[in-house]
Amino acid sequence: LELKRLSVSREQRGRGLARALCREVLAFARARGYSTVVLSTSMVQVAAQRLYEGQGFRRGGTSYPSLLGTLLNFQIFHYRCDLGDGK
Repeated sequence: LELKRLSVSREQRGRGLARALCREVLAFARARGYSTVVLSTSMVQVAAQRLYEGQGFRRGGTSYPSLLGTLLNFQIFHYRCDLGDGK
């Protein structure tokens, strides 16, 4: 399962909503038998990296979104959370 575009409005940040949403996605994936959840975030999204790592995601590889990204050394970090067999 791929998690895309998890976002909480600035006014609502700091209330644990992103953590709750992330837990819900993991529970959803487990309940439906998925073994892995993957996502990507940019190198500048430090709070997102901490959130995902705190939920059990591990950073795997990195990539560059474009030639300009390569020239600027702007990396995209790829994360995965292994859920087991979903049972």
